[in-house]
Amino acid sequence: MLSAKEESERNMNGIRKMAMAGVLLLATAAAFGQSSMQKSEPVATGTFHGQVHATSGRASIYKDMDSKMVLRLTNFKTSNGPDVHVLLIAAKDAEDNQNFLSSMTERVELGKLKGNEGDQNYEIPTGTDLAKFKTVAIYCERFNATFGAAPLEKF
Repeated sequence: MLSAKEESERNMNGIRKMAMAGVLLLATAAAFGQSSMQKSEPVATGTFHGQVHATSGRASIYKDMDSKMVLRLTNFKTSNGPDVHVLLIAAKDAEDNQNFLSSMTERVELGKLKGNEGDQNYEIPTGTDLAKFKTVAIYCERFNATFGAAPLEKF
């Protein structure tokens, strides 16, 4: 026979286990719902290159169920610099230090580079034509220089 204290501890342990099971069940349900809502499919991908500014990693474009597109940089690394931007350009590739302003290459600005290392995401404006904008460029506006580029190939 258990003492009142032992029985109380046993009941508390049972309550804790049930509470943990409930929390895990809710977390699993939330994660499943969130992941199914945020499913996206890969559209295009490419690998960064750069000689003057060593740039590496992968650029991939994903489209979600609402047809919104996101550029995802993974295992990304480039030089640190001032006023560096992420662009989609209307070109098959971009050579190092290609001058986008003087060559009048069409581009879509995706924003300032969030960091010179690591995975990061950039929203692509609705209506962007990926048949036209075929390369991701990491571009320094201040020095008018390309740090790196990733020509994209469709899946």
